[in-house]
This record gives sequence, structure tokens and C-alpha cells, in this order.
Amino acid sequence: MYLYLTSGTPEFMESLKKKFSKEDMIVLYGEGNTVLLHESDKKSVFATPRSYEVIGNINTLDEHGYFVMNHIPVKSESRKIFEDRFLDTIKAIENEPGLIAFRLLRPLHDETYISLTEWTGPHSFEAWKASSSYKETHEDVNGVDRGNIFTSAPYVKIYVTKRPDEEEL
Repeated sequence: MYLYLTSGTPEFMESLKKKFSKEDMIVLYGEGNTVLLHESDKKSVFATPRSYEVIGNINTLDEHGYFVMNHIPVKSESRKIFEDRFLDTIKAIENEPGLIAFRLLRPLHDETYISLTEWTGPHSFEAWKASSSYKETHEDVNGVDRGNIFTSAPYVKIYVTKRPDEEEL
């Protein structure tokens, strides 16, 4: 399974979703940008997508959630270590209240992985961040030096499935 992302104006992303209505697509509205997410086992319909292989997943993505994308730049020689350790921690999030879906996305053309979680709302995401399972999954495992795995600090982007004029970010 693959996940493709493209970005543009809200109107253009909505028109693409309508044009390819038979595809599994979700328009995500973020602060300052809009993204169209396309999950498929085939080639993307986007002209120049950011392309990822789904290497870990929980449940089906829903069109009515609160999406958190944690962008994680990983050194090419550390990909296997990162993937193995990250996939081991998936069980810790699987039964979290408010979790709708999860994807671990391996980049096909660059170094930045994405941990994509979908929640029922910001409160469920914040509750998970305050939980013991969050702390467990974000601790250094077996004394691994994070500097040997990551090329730079990860960053998070938040998205909602309703236009900002419909719902506050």
C-alpha cells in the first residue's frame, strides 16, 4: 500500500478530490496549507506527489478526523534500525482512546518518514501525549544515540478535515 501527498489551494485540492472521486482521498486543511492525501495500492493520480510506502498501519483512515503528521528525517544507513524500533512501538498506541488510524510512511524519494495518526479530535491527541504509553514510545531505547539515526529534529504538522472557516484549527 502507498500513500501520496500533494498540496495546493483548498479549492484546487477539493477539485482534484472531486475529479478522482473513485479514489481514496482525504482533503486535509492545515495552518497555511492544504494537503490532499491519496492512499492506494496503485500508482498515484497526482502529477508530482510526495510518495510513501505504508510499512505500518492501524485501522482505516476516516474523512472526519484530526490528523497529526510527525515528519522524521532519518539517515539512510539508519532506516532499518528506525523502522524496526518504531514498528515495535505501534502496539503501545493501538488501543489509545480517540485513535482512529495510524500509518508509518517510508519515503520513496527522500529521507523524511512520516508517522501519521488520526484522532477523534485535539483532546484525544493531547490526552495521548500526556499518557504513559506516549512516554514509553518516545524514550531512548537501549541507549541508542538519536544523533546516529536522525539527520535533524522531527517536526509536527496538524490537519483537520473541515475547512478552517467551518472549524477552528
